[in-house]
Amino acid sequence: MQDNFSSNFPNLTHLDQQGQAQMVDVSAKAPTVRQAVAAAQVRMLPETFAAIQAGNTPKGDVLATARIAGIMAAKQTANLIPLCHPLPLQKVEVEVIPDSQLPGYQIQATVKTKAETGVEMEALTAVSVAALTLYDMAKALEKSIQIESIRLISKTGGKSGDYSPRISG
Repeated sequence: MQDNFSSNFPNLTHLDQQGQAQMVDVSAKAPTVRQAVAAAQVRMLPETFAAIQAGNTPKGDVLATARIAGIMAAKQTANLIPLCHPLPLQKVEVEVIPDSQLPGYQIQATVKTKAETGVEMEALTAVSVAALTLYDMAKALEKSIQIESIRLISKTGGKSGDYSPRISG
């Protein structure tokens, strides 16, 4: 790699002077309130959806287990994603919302902190693990369940400001 790698790519904060991955130093940043919302969807056969809705599954309460797994995952993000900062999370909310039109579930996580860096990865991790847990809890009923469209919905706070996707028409 080039000796002066970061001078050629000054906006790549996760790379050092030699182009090696590094954890970003956020010690000079002031803690601010930050929030991120992420979403995913889990698509399945109508019969599987009906069984979950009726509570008729071999492993127990699919939706409660998925919700708790998402909350726990958000709290473990720094252990799962290299270079993520461990953050004091003040709020983690995971919703698993039935959607008969899929059929399946919309999953949404809201994560909030007062820290030097944002919580986008925590929210994305929460919805990902909640979706994986939903799959695990229902795979005895259907192996073809699809996890789709994991995405950041919005984020607030921090130097880069607020984010919400643009709607294209």
